[in-house]
Amino acid sequence: MIQLFISVLLFFVLFFGISFILNMILRQTWLMAFVFPIIVIFIVDTFPFSTYFTDPGHAFPTLWNELITLSVQDAIILSSGFIGTIVAGIVIKFLRKNGYQMF
Repeated sequence: MIQLFISVLLFFVLFFGISFILNMILRQTWLMAFVFPIIVIFIVDTFPFSTYFTDPGHAFPTLWNELITLSVQDAIILSSGFIGTIVAGIVIKFLRKNGYQMF
């Protein structure tokens, strides 16, 4: 149980930090929220990325099956990362609205 709490906290902080920095540098507030599913695919799949291009008939059903069979703990951890990206977008919007300019 303590590992789940620490993992949730780490994923939230990790993706919040990455999203916040990318938002500051690229000025694209919701970019990381759109990139996050690709990162999840890299975390979940068990085969090389080139398989999506060389054998898509096998890769996509396998990926879908792996996403469906994720354990509850894994889904909670990945969801906390997504929530971190959303919170970073909200924070950056709030800061820009209040006059703070980054870069």
